Amino acid sequence: MHLVVDEWLADLLADVEQARESEVFKDWLDVQSRFHDYSARNSLLIALQCPEATRVAGYRTWQDDFDRQVSKGESAIWIWAPITAKTCLVCGETKARHDEDCGSGGVQYEEWTTQLLRFKPVPVFDISQTDGESLPVLETASYGAAADLVVSLCSAADSLALSVSLVHPSDWVHGTARGICEYSTRGRPHIEVRERPNDADMATTLIHEFAHGLLHADQSNLPERARREVEAEAVAYLVGRYVGLDMSNSAFYLAAWAGADADSVFERLNRIRSVAKSILGAIRAD
Repeated sequence: MHLVVDEWLADLLADVEQARESEVFKDWLDVQSRFHDYSARNSLLIALQCPEATRVAGYRTWQDDFDRQVSKGESAIWIWAPITAKTCLVCGETKARHDEDCGSGGVQYEEWTTQLLRFKPVPVFDISQTDGESLPVLETASYGAAADLVVSLCSAADSLALSVSLVHPSDWVHGTARGICEYSTRGRPHIEVRERPNDADMATTLIHEFAHGLLHADQSNLPERARREVEAEAVAYLVGRYVGLDMSNSAFYLAAWAGADADSVFERLNRIRSVAKSILGAIRAD
């Protein structure tokens, strides 16, 4: 079984390399690079004002970078934008307010340091508030016959010390995420998965989140997110493939979330094997 697992993971990494080189992935990566990474504070502001927000940009950015137009009547999402400027190394004033007699010793403006002056409110809009050219989308879903597998996984959760809920789309509050795993210092990890017609994708999302719950519940000793996603998706790939699902799109998932870190999957092979074995054992015992 270990040899088969090694072969399957080698297949996955080969597929990841092909995914990285595909035009579909390059187009997707190019578009993602044009979106700004917002601070934790601004991310919270966005979530409070528009919980379903997935991709956010300014009015002109939507027009100029993405060929999309904010729809008439849409309300802006307000965030804080930093205002910065170069300031004198001695007196700390900007060029407009600088006194040449401050004693800076002739330090050139190009050598001044950039400093944060203040924040100002600026409006941004979610993609759902715009119309126009479609953005490239990566296909990361799995496929196959898996209705019984969803039931078995939900039944097996308790034996793995996990709790699980399938959530109707109208009650889903986690944006475009297909599943989440929430940790508690007192109770067991709780998994929520958004219901959808694709049973195979629901099943592999459950397996992916099960892996997070089993591998990453110790919040005091977590690997960085890329490594966590590599571990969880590798487990989903192995279990999904073992039960006969089409897991080929796992390659795009790892290419998107983990990048080059997917190449180090064999460094964590024992962890991945062990958790995949635990999930398979729990399914069989159900």
